Amino acid sequence: MQWLAELCVKRPVFATVLILSLSVVGIFAFMKLGVDRYPKIDLPTVLITTVQPGAAPEQIETEITDKIEEAVNTISGIDELRSSSSEGVSQVIISFLLDKDIDVGAQEVRDKINSVLPQLPKTIQQPRVDRMDPDASPVLSLALTADKSVRDITEYADKVLRRQLESLNGVGQVVVNGGRERQINIRLDADRLRAYNVTVTDVSRALNTQNAEIPGGRMDQGGSSITLRTRGRVQSVEEFGDIVVKANQTHPVKISDVAQVEDGMADLDTVANINGTSTVLLNIRRQSGTNTVEVVNGIKDQLKETVKALPPGYKLRIVRDGAEFIEASIHNVEEHLIVGSLLAAFVVMLFLTNLRSTIISAIAIPTSIVRHSASSGTWASRST
Repeated sequence: MQWLAELCVKRPVFATVLILSLSVVGIFAFMKLGVDRYPKIDLPTVLITTVQPGAAPEQIETEITDKIEEAVNTISGIDELRSSSSEGVSQVIISFLLDKDIDVGAQEVRDKINSVLPQLPKTIQQPRVDRMDPDASPVLSLALTADKSVRDITEYADKVLRRQLESLNGVGQVVVNGGRERQINIRLDADRLRAYNVTVTDVSRALNTQNAEIPGGRMDQGGSSITLRTRGRVQSVEEFGDIVVKANQTHPVKISDVAQVEDGMADLDTVANINGTSTVLLNIRRQSGTNTVEVVNGIKDQLKETVKALPPGYKLRIVRDGAEFIEASIHNVEEHLIVGSLLAAFVVMLFLTNLRSTIISAIAIPTSIVRHSASSGTWASRST
């Protein structure tokens, strides 16, 4: 690099233009750099979740968790294998070695799960294999409150707000917590079931077979074709009571004869409240690889219009903002850089007592930073 130093000494104008060019490009690159709390990493961890509603933890462990552990334990590159069995849910966590390709590991886990499926109970839901993704944590949480029932608030949050937010750039998923969805509850009467000689299985079979929409194939008419279907779905809550469960010799037994049909709500799985007031929480997750601050700022811009369009009595507020900590951390880093540059220039001035050397050192420090930003495309301090 001696020739470059000699050239810069002999051609000061060329050296100045070169530094200014790199500084301009560096400043532009610095302004375009993404800001996030953590760098993008791929954790070599896979989570297997299996659900069997109503099963006890002991049953989950012996019939599901142990069999899945035995199947996946033969996969190469496993560093740690953990499991958790709770009521109705089995979770098996597999941590691979760092040199293991996570895509290959996840596919091997899926293959092992498919091979052990015939040994698992028939009443389980399809096991779900997920990769652990740090980007899956919510970046913004919104609380929706109103002077209405929880069911109405949940209906608006799920059918309107969730769909509006998921259509924004960078938004991957919106999870609704603390709500209770509309649900048609059929409460059976044990005495009436015994009197009509009807079982719970008969009622379940009647609901499944008589509340269905079956494809009817296609019918060709000349140059056109018509798609047929058998419409057998119940259109109202009252029609549930007219479903025939069993035909006796005297009269058919209907749902209304052995049960009470209620237009109610689903069971309460999660609870959310603000200052003791029940609310519906919308947790917004960003798409993997997108910038947290950029996504949050885009959501906030959309919320200004969304709040104006809310029905009377509804209130929407931000209760958790993941971008605030990131912006505050970046502000502290930039402040420390400025203070460090000034202190370095002060030390040069104190010991050299030379104004020219002080100005050169004060300019060289920020210039070297933006030049590094232009040449590498990343800045380590931008990841807090």
